[in-house]
Amino acid sequence: MLSPLAGTLTKNKIDTEKLKNEFFHPSATPVPVKFGTSGHRGTLGAGFSALHAKAIAQAVAKLHLEQNLTGPILVGGDTRLMSRETARLCAEVLAANGLPVILPDMAIPTPVFSFEILSGRACACLNGTASHNPPQDMGLKYNPSNGGPADSTLTTKIETYANEFMANPAQIKTIPLEEARARGLIQNADVITPYVSALAKYIDFEKIAHAPFKFAVHPLGGSSLPFYQAIIEKYGLKNVDIVSTQQDPTFYFIPIDHDGKIRMDPSSKYPMSPLIEYVEKGTYGFAGASDPDADRFGCATAKGGLILPNHALCVMADYLIRHQKIKGATALGRTLGTTALLDRLAQANHLDLDEVNVGFKYFVPGLLAHKYVLAGEESAGMSVSDWTTEKDGIFAVCLLMEIAATEGDIATLYAQITAKYGTPQYTRVDIPTDEQTKARVKALKAADFAALHQVAGEKVTRVRDTDGIKIYLENSWILVRPSGTENILKVYAETFGTPEHLQELITEAQKLLK
Repeated sequence: MLSPLAGTLTKNKIDTEKLKNEFFHPSATPVPVKFGTSGHRGTLGAGFSALHAKAIAQAVAKLHLEQNLTGPILVGGDTRLMSRETARLCAEVLAANGLPVILPDMAIPTPVFSFEILSGRACACLNGTASHNPPQDMGLKYNPSNGGPADSTLTTKIETYANEFMANPAQIKTIPLEEARARGLIQNADVITPYVSALAKYIDFEKIAHAPFKFAVHPLGGSSLPFYQAIIEKYGLKNVDIVSTQQDPTFYFIPIDHDGKIRMDPSSKYPMSPLIEYVEKGTYGFAGASDPDADRFGCATAKGGLILPNHALCVMADYLIRHQKIKGATALGRTLGTTALLDRLAQANHLDLDEVNVGFKYFVPGLLAHKYVLAGEESAGMSVSDWTTEKDGIFAVCLLMEIAATEGDIATLYAQITAKYGTPQYTRVDIPTDEQTKARVKALKAADFAALHQVAGEKVTRVRDTDGIKIYLENSWILVRPSGTENILKVYAETFGTPEHLQELITEAQKLLK
């Protein structure tokens, strides 16, 4: 299943004791708090430490007290090495500031934080996770009362406050966990039952239960495990097997990715290789997975092997539209780097198409306004209106299981869609670069390309500069975005032409950057 390169790479198990010590006593000066598209992340130690967690929690406390937000704050995280400790530290700081805290005694998926906020049981959350990043990484996300990722106005304020507290840690208040519990400031809660029960609003579990084949589900060592277990039990899904219940903060049981690192990425063929093997052997007709915080999905099928996120998004959108699952919604939503096949689906079904910058936070207003049949991004995130304002990998896996049970192999369904609307060729290439080049690309404006009339033999129809540079052509597009966390330029391209044209687009995009 692995490429020759991946097969020769050595997996180095992380030193958990060293990382724990780094978390509490960094050997280098901790970096400033910096929120990306979804929170502050870094390697345990200087990149993310106990001080980062406490400073961010104190910043959130200050924000809530300033705005007179007195509702409970849900605190937790996924199954990473220091997620539980991060949650405890945050809870102790919030409680010391007199704010009520809900601290469940289990790992919590990212979409469940959103669900609890939208259900009114919490007014905001602090979520300790670094998504599918390598196990030595850690992060912390803040979601306000809309349930979605905080917007830049909020994150800028939290960054400012947090960095002030990083510089003056004596100003951070804290109270021992047990004392806070005794005083009623920190309470436990059942976060499984409400979420699992509500899934039946959109997912037809009867169809899954009566499918003529078996399903495999892999939580990839993450927080979704007890939720999948509860789903199987509640809805009597005897044909759904959880193929791995292993949880280990080293994630050593996950096959290494293309570069030798462990990434719990459900859209990569390397971590997903055991599931691909299951469907290729015919043991299961469908295999689904979600990453450690369950905000991303992945799936594999007998006919398609690993299904690319763009393909799955189109199949889900088409199914939701045809079966009128999201009644009254008027649009499909996608990020800048996501397939334009969704545009053709929207147009054919008389729906609007919203193209937003990269980051699920840009979908939040539309999801709250019941606008989207589906909002999705090429990095395997999706949700629907009246559900969560965060990406939900559990929901996606369940929906894909229903689709497979009802209409057949996901790969076949995608082929039917492309036969009707055209077959896109799509790729993303990461180009190593430096901070200077990233800054130059970030500063580019649409006006800088006013003299550009043709790329790769196609007429330029418009240029967008809201998140990198995206050049729209007659039947193609290219997008160049500097990474916010790494020294790379992300070059995306898609064409409804040939694979050769796709390569030409990538070549032309790289020329434009020089």
